[in-house]
Amino acid sequence: MAAEMNHKALSFEVPNRFKGNKVEEGKEEGEEEGIEGIKEGREEEEKEEEEEEEEEEEEEEEEEEEEEEEEEEWSSL
Repeated sequence: MAAEMNHKALSFEVPNRFKGNKVEEGKEEGEEEGIEGIKEGREEEEKEEEEEEEEEEEEEEEEEEEEEEEEEEWSSL
C-alpha cells in the first residue's frame, strides 16, 4: 500500500489549469506572430504600390516628352 501511495505521488498529473495557461501563452504568441506578419504584409504591399506609382509617373513623363518631341518635329516642318 505504501508503494502504491509513493507511485501515485510521483506520477501525479498536471492540473488542467496549468495546461490551460500554456495554451493561452501559445495563443498569445501566435496572435503576436500573426499581427507581426500582417504588419509586414501591409508594409510590403505599400512598398509595391509606391513602386508601381513611381513607374506610372515615369511612364507618363516619358509619354509627355515623346509628345513634345513630336510637336517640335511637326512645328519644324
